[in-house]
Formats: sequence, C-alpha cells, structure tokens
Amino acid sequence: MKKNAETIRFSVSLPASLLNELDRRFTDRGYASRSELVRDLIRAQLVEETWNRGEEEVVGVLTICYDHHRRGLTDRLHRIQHNEFIHILCTTHVHLDHDNCLETIILRGRPDEITRMSVEIGGQKGVKYAELSRTASL
Repeated sequence: MKKNAETIRFSVSLPASLLNELDRRFTDRGYASRSELVRDLIRAQLVEETWNRGEEEVVGVLTICYDHHRRGLTDRLHRIQHNEFIHILCTTHVHLDHDNCLETIILRGRPDEITRMSVEIGGQKGVKYAELSRTASL
C-alpha cells in the first residue's frame, strides 16, 4: 500500500447484533475506531493470501522457548539456522530463568522455506514452545 495513498470512504452494512459484537470485542478494547479494525482485518487477509501464494519473499518471526540444559540443543538450533537458504535478519536471546531460554528469530525468505525451518526448530527435543508469526510487505 502506498504511504500517501488517498483515503476513500465506503460504507458497510451489518446486522445490529454483529456490529454490537464487533464493538464489544474489539472497538471497546483499544481500537481507535471501527475503521482501524477493518483495516487490520483486511491487512491480515492480504498477508495470509501472500503466504498462501508462496511466490513472494515474506517475513516471519519465530518465537521459541527451550530448555538450555538439553544436551546439544543449542548446537542443533544453530546448525538448522545456518543450513537453510533463508535470511536470518536478527535473533534475540533472553534467559527467562535457570532452565529456560526465549529466542526470537526474524526470518526473510519464501513461505515454504520459513515454514519448514520453523517446524524443524519447533520439533527439536527440548523446545517447549514454538510459534511463527507471519507478515509480508503490503
């Protein structure tokens, strides 16, 4: 979307019950307006479609929590990251407590490559949690 794109207004018809539910769940919880909510919903759908097409380079953030005492796990995680043909833009490592580490790995590449890497990392013994957040340039 162009940064200085013209804003166009359009109306949407909804049953009163659906509009009330929308306000109750979203607008009343922090959205500045219904328009902001609708824009976010549209952007989310566009990102989803971009990932599903699989043709464009996309970005993902893989969040993992793991037991850093698990023998060889850190080496396996690094080897996976170095062996893939994905651009790792940044990693952040945080010690949550004596046993657990949290990492975020920002990835850029094709959707199938990023998904494959996230599944491989998340499937390692000692990884307690793995979640991929997906985005794309719109």
